[in-house]
Amino acid sequence: MLRPILKTAVLLAPGFEDIEAVTSIDVLRRADIPVAVASVGVKGLVTSAHGLSIQTDCAVEDLVADDLALVVLPGGMPGATNLKASRSVRLLLEQVRAGGGLLAAICAAPIVLHAAGILTTQLYTCYPSFEKEIGGHYTADRVRVDDRLITACGPGASLEFALELVSQLGKPEVAAHLNRGMLV
Repeated sequence: MLRPILKTAVLLAPGFEDIEAVTSIDVLRRADIPVAVASVGVKGLVTSAHGLSIQTDCAVEDLVADDLALVVLPGGMPGATNLKASRSVRLLLEQVRAGGGLLAAICAAPIVLHAAGILTTQLYTCYPSFEKEIGGHYTADRVRVDDRLITACGPGASLEFALELVSQLGKPEVAAHLNRGMLV
């Protein structure tokens, strides 16, 4: 059984993929799920791979793993490699996972789960070609859920991914309602 939804966090490092980050934040908030947008490697304003700047709520170091039901990792380059390089990110992921929380990564970001030693025997998907770095059980699906890990293949799957996050957080009826309302 999932623990109650306390808060979710979307981690943004310089060079994040715009669509993946904004879609995840937007859909979670439409579902009335609290979201903290946390910066990694910089304070405050984080700039995407395509020049979109987002003001964050806090730094990754300010997050408390016990307060989080879900951590979302948008892809993008060099965003995913910047996430991967952060010891604070890897530690947070390990703590949230150990506490029973969900972890989600889209596009290139499953490399972060792999670097944290979390993506081991699970089925996963990612942007084609990144499976070569990760190894393991790549599926080439658009969205894949396995063992409290939610992964997706890339920007085009952002809405499906975000709706799956809502569903996995125990709100499948809300996800279905948003799906219909957004004409997905």
